[in-house]
Parts: sequence; structure tokens; C-alpha cells
Amino acid sequence: MTHDSRLTTYSPPRDGFITHIGRRSLETFRAVADVPTWSPLLVGQMRRLGVDSVPIALFIAVFTGIVLSLLSSYIFTGAVPLYFVGALVGKTVMMELGPVLTGMALAGRVGASIAAELGTMKVTEQVDALETLAYDRNAYLVVPRVLAATLMFPVVTAFAMAVGVTSGWITAVNLLDLSTPEFFKGLRMFYQFKDIWFGLVKSASFGAAVALMGCLQGLDSKSGAQGVGQSTTRAVVLGCEAILVLDAFWALVLL
Repeated sequence: MTHDSRLTTYSPPRDGFITHIGRRSLETFRAVADVPTWSPLLVGQMRRLGVDSVPIALFIAVFTGIVLSLLSSYIFTGAVPLYFVGALVGKTVMMELGPVLTGMALAGRVGASIAAELGTMKVTEQVDALETLAYDRNAYLVVPRVLAATLMFPVVTAFAMAVGVTSGWITAVNLLDLSTPEFFKGLRMFYQFKDIWFGLVKSASFGAAVALMGCLQGLDSKSGAQGVGQSTTRAVVLGCEAILVLDAFWALVLL
């Protein structure tokens, strides 16, 4: 296999944080053109970042649905018909809590994993070895992880949405004075197709941001175990902050 000989020269960040992130993001975008380098790695990263994250996402979704169902019952008591429990559970899980809580959980799992892996490669000079072999570091290390997270976060979020609504329904039927037809009446009453794709669009952007922050912090790691640990912590914090900023952005733009 032939590899693109164009190498990305790396220098430690000396400019503003936003400028640094923008420049590195642009380098990553340009590296997408080097398809022969990143394409063989994409499926493996999709499994590692997406499929392996399903259990934690479903665990969170189950208890999110349970709490929402009980909370909405408490809020609506004596004020509005109880079938509004279905409406609140459906809307909240699909549009907000499903994507955001899943994104936050995966920011911890995926962002930390990426930052620790690339940070270790950086401090042990494996990244320099890749460049010596004429690999573009962004095409080989960053692009497959960012694309995998962008593609798989919506898939994981879709499972979380389904499980969250299902657990809310089971809770409402078994613990509240609510029948299945009443729950689904409320669910259908305010449902719009936008509810689903809005959450999935958000989750795709969350995946891209989390993976990008993990990659950039990992490749910016200083030498030593402490440096890798600091980069991993920063990757998780920045990933969560990016999720909250993007959440507000999409609400402003699409709603």
C-alpha cells in the first residue's frame, strides 16, 4: 500500500486555545482525503468506540426512563391528565436526555480511552515512528477515530432512546396508575418526526467533538505518566464542555 508522503509538522500549542483547536481540526479535515491510510482502520474503531459502548449507554437509559416516569407522575399529580407522562418521557428522552446523557457517558469512556492511547503513543515516540514511515499522523490516528465516533454515536443514542422510552413505559404501567394505551396516547399526542432526527444529529456532532478532543489532547501530551494523565483528564472535561455548547447551539439553530 502506498501512503501519502505529506506529513503534518507538529509543534506544541503556543497560540490561543480556540485557534489551536481550529488549526488542528482543519488539518484533520484535510487528512480525510488520504483514504488508503484511514479506511482499513475505520471498522475496528467503530466497533471499539461504538459497539463496546452500548452496555453503558443502555444502563444509563434504563434508569433515565424510570426516573423520568416517576418524576413526571409527581409533577402532574392533580394538574393534568396522567397520560402526559408518556409525552414527557418520549419528548425528553428523544430530544434531550437520551443524546446528552449518552454523550456525557461516552465522553468519559471514549474521550479518555482515545487520549490515553494516543498520549502513550506520543510519549513513547510511536507517533514519531509513524511519521518516519511516511504516514500522515492525522490520517492514521485522528481521522478513523473521529469518523467512527461520528457514525456510531447516533447508533448508540438510538438504542438508548428506545430503551429509555421502554423503561419509562414499563415503570408507568407497573408503578403508576397508568395503562399502556394511556401511556402511548400521550407519547403519540406530541410526537413529531423531528424529535428523533434532532437527537441523532446532535449525537453525531457530540461524537465528532468528543473524539476530536481526545485525539488532540492525546497528541499534545507531555512526557511521562503524569502528562498522559493530565491530557486524559482534559480530554474528558473538554468533551463534556463541547457537548453542552453544541447542545445549546443545535437548540438555537434547529428548534
